[in-house]
Amino acid sequence: MDGDPKAALGEELARRITDAVDSAFDEQIAFLQELVRRPSVRGQEHLAQDLMFQAMNERGYEMDRWKVDPKDIEHHPGFSPVAVDYAHAWNVVGTHRPRNETGRSLVLNGHVDVVPTGPLDMWTDPPFAAAIKGDWMYGRGAGDMKAGVVANLFAMDALRRAGLQPAATVHMETVCEEESTGNGALATLVRGYKADAALISEPSGGKMTRATMGVQWFQVKVRGHPVHVAQAGTGSNAIQAAMDLVPALKAVEGKWNARKADTKHYDVHAHPVNMNVGKIAGGDWASSVPAWCTMDCRISIFPGFKPEEMQRDIEDAVRKASAGHPFLSNNPPEVVWNGFFTEGYDLEPGSDAETVLTRCHERVTGRKPVDYIATAYIDSRVFVLYADMPCMVYGPICEDAHGFDERVNIPSIREATKAIALFIADWCGVENYEG
Repeated sequence: MDGDPKAALGEELARRITDAVDSAFDEQIAFLQELVRRPSVRGQEHLAQDLMFQAMNERGYEMDRWKVDPKDIEHHPGFSPVAVDYAHAWNVVGTHRPRNETGRSLVLNGHVDVVPTGPLDMWTDPPFAAAIKGDWMYGRGAGDMKAGVVANLFAMDALRRAGLQPAATVHMETVCEEESTGNGALATLVRGYKADAALISEPSGGKMTRATMGVQWFQVKVRGHPVHVAQAGTGSNAIQAAMDLVPALKAVEGKWNARKADTKHYDVHAHPVNMNVGKIAGGDWASSVPAWCTMDCRISIFPGFKPEEMQRDIEDAVRKASAGHPFLSNNPPEVVWNGFFTEGYDLEPGSDAETVLTRCHERVTGRKPVDYIATAYIDSRVFVLYADMPCMVYGPICEDAHGFDERVNIPSIREATKAIALFIADWCGVENYEG
């Protein structure tokens, strides 16, 4: 069954593979429900990684599971600052080894960490119930991106069910920290996992991701002067002082959006750079003028620019706004960089990997994929910027990621899994499976 790994799959072989996806699709959706039901928010990633390790180990892959240690990656230019405990920041890699390495190697990557749910009473169903209604599965992480993680696993299963296996090494990575630093995917690279190409099954809606933004997280910490509320005018309200800095931060957002014409892909976007005050905490007592306030913020940056340039703009904006403030001029705030500190990237068109994925998508859907220009972060920057690997980002349809009633479209999972299975076979070549 060995063949030319650079040749497109024949119709009969492709049909065997896609039929194999169909034959196990109910099992795939049940497995996805189990994965969604594991609330793998930051600090609890092991709840999902235990299941993924077990599933890949049962399939006989060469297994590697380790806890990400910032000391192992802090020297790397792609490292983001760590401000939390990494006690459960686990990565899992399952590696397929062929009998004969005649094809091109591949990384299949996906993240298992999910963002917080927000108030539970604002969800229609409990966020980790993995409820299915019609063509949709609901739940935090169902779309972003556990459906893609499971699609990678079951795409490899489909080849075996069709009596085949990749004729090249395939590393299946399930990583942590995608939603906060990108350090999980970076740790796999530093550990030595590389290949001729990578595919991340993020929910692209069947589109071809052409560019992504860099992201920075930062905190602005303000200290006030507490007094009894009865003499509020004699104190300094840290919460109010912090809010007085927001217009200066939004001005940085405006400055960068004005530069979109200098980019390859973002000039058509109305507002690609977004500065978000995502969390604010401060004060201790309703009848005391608050003595402290911390704002957690996020801002994005165009590909081709270094995060240090945005860092300077943010720190300058806070410093200048504070200089003209009646209280902050003598009590300057502190800016702390506490998470994402990443570059964006542009994926140059025309790679062999893109050509292969395009024809696999067309074979399954009957239509050409369109480009998707992301205004958010994706771990693909790790492979493109630091390993010179073409990285395709391709997966199912997701709605309301990070919002209430996040959901993934089940028919699109089937399509994406078929396309990924064909891509693995087409890119890596195939040999007979004798397991």
